[in-house]
Amino acid sequence: MSTLTVTERGQVTFRKDVLQHLGIKPGEKIELNLLPDGRAELRAAQPKGSFQDLRGILKGKTNGTRLSIEEINNAIAEAGAAAGAGNR
Repeated sequence: MSTLTVTERGQVTFRKDVLQHLGIKPGEKIELNLLPDGRAELRAAQPKGSFQDLRGILKGKTNGTRLSIEEINNAIAEAGAAAGAGNR
């Protein structure tokens, strides 16, 4: 168990080993769920995807050929699976 100190401004700094355990990297967000009896659950926030994230996923996969809708859907599904989009 790790013990953290709260500053006068109400801030807490997590040790590197705690952040590594949670899989949190610099710049990422943390979710905090408040539970009954003064307890809390802390975990890495799951990034939300956007249409902008899809931009360029087919780059280098088509060799200049045109793809059918089915081929495009398969490429999107593969990219989503690789990014862990189906694990929610």
